[in-house]
Amino acid sequence: MDLSAPAVPPIALFSPEYYQNPHPTLTWLQENSPVHEFTFPVGDVRTWMVTRFDDVKTVLADPRCSTESITWGNDEFRAAGLVIAEGTILERGITVVDPPAHTRLRRLAMSAFTTRRVEQWRQTVHDVVDRTLEDCARRKNFDVMDDYAGEVSAGVLGVILGFRIERHRELVTALNEAFPSDPALIDRAPAAFGRICEYAAELVAEKRHDPSDDLTSALIQTSDEGERLSADELTGLVAAMIMGGSDTVRGFIGNAALALLDHPDQSKLLLENPELADGAVEELLRYEGALSTALFRITTEEIDLAGTRLPAGAPIIAALLAANRDPRRFDDPERLDITRSGPRHVGFGHGLHNCIGAALARLEGTIAIPALFQRFPQLSLAMPRDELRYIDNWAIRRLTALPVARSGMSGA
Repeated sequence: MDLSAPAVPPIALFSPEYYQNPHPTLTWLQENSPVHEFTFPVGDVRTWMVTRFDDVKTVLADPRCSTESITWGNDEFRAAGLVIAEGTILERGITVVDPPAHTRLRRLAMSAFTTRRVEQWRQTVHDVVDRTLEDCARRKNFDVMDDYAGEVSAGVLGVILGFRIERHRELVTALNEAFPSDPALIDRAPAAFGRICEYAAELVAEKRHDPSDDLTSALIQTSDEGERLSADELTGLVAAMIMGGSDTVRGFIGNAALALLDHPDQSKLLLENPELADGAVEELLRYEGALSTALFRITTEEIDLAGTRLPAGAPIIAALLAANRDPRRFDDPERLDITRSGPRHVGFGHGLHNCIGAALARLEGTIAIPALFQRFPQLSLAMPRDELRYIDNWAIRRLTALPVARSGMSGA
């Protein structure tokens, strides 16, 4: 660490400029302030960010760094309204509770992910991708975010959970409002989480009355026939799956498409070698995943983290984007290489609270990303590269739009 370096990065964390390209700031932090104390913009809360791969994994795996902010958050954190989903059933949901509650909820959730059901999902993804590509092929230009990634994530999730696709845009808006970086918007977060929970409750009630071969009905059956879930736990699980399989998948497909447009040698390699799809998805998740950070961790006691002493109740942000480009872990980390092998990334988090929608996101990515370039091998940007914009969101990395020209079409 350069002790003569300034105490703050040249581009401030969570500033408008940072959101458009966070990597220079994150690289600076890795080298100059790997356990970085700063003021979180919502509530001016004293917060720490970790950016090195090993430190990120430590924070995400250490039971003294809890996701249960409602239990361990200090007065300043709670007063700022930063407790995730406070006032809703999700404040004690699977994404935030500690063991043993988390262990039980995760086991029950994963019991519905049978081999037969996952294979059904594979066909569902293929069907939705094929149908969506047909729609895109009718236009000379289209927006990857809205016309492809958004339609695929909504269509697949709709079939898997059994919800009505027309609600998807409303849910995406709610997700964006649930994790604000603008202090002026923090008051919208509880209502946003409430809307997600309300829809999940409606879906559970609908499937109790009219069950079918979908994941929501399977979770209801698991609750009714096995170790019982309370009504709130069941609704919370469905809500968590909506959040884990919706905008995150949309963001990842968009980020991956842009990365391949930026690296035509890699898209050509993938086209010529479709067997590389699984590895390509892992590399694209490492290079520019949809999760910028994990959810807040709160220290349950005073701890030493990489030589920095943190008090009890300290909010910590684990920067997944930074960890995945840490040169201490990955060779030439700024280079996209779909044949890369070696260390695993933390694009979906790590430890007990790794993303519950990770398996579905991988499945969708493995099918949807190569299919886009197979169908449109001459795909190109339909606007200047430097005019693309990302949403202002501290936890999610997603383009606002990705307009493309199909230019040519295989099989046309």
